[in-house]
Amino acid sequence: MGLGAPEILIILAVVLLLFGSTRLPKLARSLGEASSEFKAGVSDKRAAPADAISE
Repeated sequence: MGLGAPEILIILAVVLLLFGSTRLPKLARSLGEASSEFKAGVSDKRAAPADAISE
């Protein structure tokens, strides 16, 4: 029960109506930056216990 093409198009249309075409690039950029920061934080947390054990 995944999302198909029609559902994704409807969601994109609603987002476009809510935020407008001028704010969408800023919103996408901030989501990308947040995602990369989250991934970096998760990888740091995974590496930290291994470093603590080896000391």
